[in-house]
Amino acid sequence: MTTQTVLPVEAEQLKKISAKRGEPAWLTDNRSRALQLAAELELPKLEKTRLDRWDLNNYGGLSEVRQEKSQQLPESITSLVDLTEQSNLLVQRNSDTVFTRLAPELAAQGVIFTDLETAAREHGDLVQKYLHAAVKPEENQLTALHAALWNGGVFLYVPKNVEIEAPLQSIFLLDEAEAVFAPHVLIVAEANSKVTYADNYISVNLGGKIVHNGSAEVFVNQGAKVQFATVHHLGEHATDLTFRRAIVENDGSIEWIVGEMNGGDAASETLSILKGNGSSSDVKAIAVGSGSQRLNYTTKAVHYGKSSSSQMITRAVMRESATAIINGITKIEKGATKADGQQTEKVLMLSPKARGDANPILLIDEDDVTAGHAASVGQVNPEQIYYLMSRGISRAEAERLIIYGFLAPVVSDIPLEPLQKQLQALVERKLGQ
Repeated sequence: MTTQTVLPVEAEQLKKISAKRGEPAWLTDNRSRALQLAAELELPKLEKTRLDRWDLNNYGGLSEVRQEKSQQLPESITSLVDLTEQSNLLVQRNSDTVFTRLAPELAAQGVIFTDLETAAREHGDLVQKYLHAAVKPEENQLTALHAALWNGGVFLYVPKNVEIEAPLQSIFLLDEAEAVFAPHVLIVAEANSKVTYADNYISVNLGGKIVHNGSAEVFVNQGAKVQFATVHHLGEHATDLTFRRAIVENDGSIEWIVGEMNGGDAASETLSILKGNGSSSDVKAIAVGSGSQRLNYTTKAVHYGKSSSSQMITRAVMRESATAIINGITKIEKGATKADGQQTEKVLMLSPKARGDANPILLIDEDDVTAGHAASVGQVNPEQIYYLMSRGISRAEAERLIIYGFLAPVVSDIPLEPLQKQLQALVERKLGQ
């Protein structure tokens, strides 16, 4: 059954808004086609989750006018950023860019780091080539809606042979529920380049319900290396729906580091398409659920290239009456000889009413490969607690140490210290400790 989604704009209004914003004709056409698709397509079918039972009608409204960049950071996010002169930073508030900075030496090497709407106007050929090429509008109702309504977002382009040592950071702040909140992150890493990108989604003082329908597309060309870290911390009144996808060419590599710390219902897919020979993907994800949250998180790797490799580690902690479906999918296509796909999903439940479901899935269409999986769902090990308490540690502290040890493989890999500290604080807050 298809959910009757209430669209925030009609087709003619969408064209008018796009024109008022000065968007190129090709982008206006893309939005119009996607809006038509959204009325025809069904919601994605998630494992053991009925999205048609979720409230997905609170998209907010699109504005014709964008706010001017103020270079004044909102106080609510100053602790999350590095404000030294060499930092590379983009901040958006309710999808309007309020701060942006790129180190001059990177700009001189041809690096582009700007909001996606500016990039569509100033680098149209480049953006048009890649936009929606990985997360396609025709896949389902959510991807079509995103392609029609995306608002804000980032474009990061790294030229051939350019290696960037310092991370580039984006922050997407939401503090009003009236505007469409659907950032699109588009990263293109040319051959033999190297880059680390980190972003943070945060909401404060929302006056009503809102749906975040976001996408991230990463194109890793031959020999390139991309590290992508993201922390989602939207409040309980926000429903978070996110598609992340990377297409990796010969000898390229993508590393995903994902922290799912939302307060409301959330579903995401983090997918690596290992197209090239020798390509690789490494995914580390953690999630903490509390209250009555409904969560569905999928990590997936599809192998096409010979000698391609994928590693996926997902760890979730559920408390109170939260429920989580954790899916790990490794797909090895015919012809992907010598491919190696490994995955692990672990769910820790801290209360009798919490529920976790770990689903490891291997789909193998080639004989000459290596693949494996591990999954576990359970409570804190009483023997571990007893051991720590026998060393003079209180029960509460023992549980805290075990939980942090459980989540440490992801938290410690966050490439920005302020973001790592924020993730640690969010874990503590969500666990009520």
